[in-house]
Amino acid sequence: MLFSDEVFKRKSELGGSIEVICGSMFSGKTEELIRRLRRAQIAKLHVEIFKPATDTRYDENAIVTHNQNAISSTPVDNSSAILLLSSDAQVIGIDEAQFFDTELPHVCNTLANRGVRVIVAGLDMDFQGRPFGPIPALMAIAESVTKVQAVCVQCGNPAHYSYRLVPDNARVLLGEKESYEPRCRSCYLADGHI
Repeated sequence: MLFSDEVFKRKSELGGSIEVICGSMFSGKTEELIRRLRRAQIAKLHVEIFKPATDTRYDENAIVTHNQNAISSTPVDNSSAILLLSSDAQVIGIDEAQFFDTELPHVCNTLANRGVRVIVAGLDMDFQGRPFGPIPALMAIAESVTKVQAVCVQCGNPAHYSYRLVPDNARVLLGEKESYEPRCRSCYLADGHI
């Protein structure tokens, strides 16, 4: 473990930043987040990973992709907990950011201003095609935004929308392939959305 002066020096050398990975369900957001975090671990940087405590679909203490690729994480109840739990981190990963509170952009800015590289992944739109949670604000302040695409299950074109298959109007409905499918704009609109 590096001494705190060495950690500060390394953080200063790296410079702080915010990176956002966003897109629809099944577009590879978490896969890309894990790829970037693993590269930071290979570089022997101190990495901390967080997810909302409410997301227990695959594992309570890991972020997991749809194809079961996983990396350990810490579940937190709100974004301010990330500040408390990441004092010496050089790289912070945050998954399912759309489920966090509106303070998440402030938390990410605070960390980046301290020299931390912050990588955030989440849905940019809900099932109704509306901007989702703190993701739009994070996209506005990020140095880098990567918008990934899924494949439309109806026609095979690039998909940007998360089409809900079950009759439930709640904005947040945790689910997988039984509840959602990726669709392009045309196929999404064909069933009366937007």
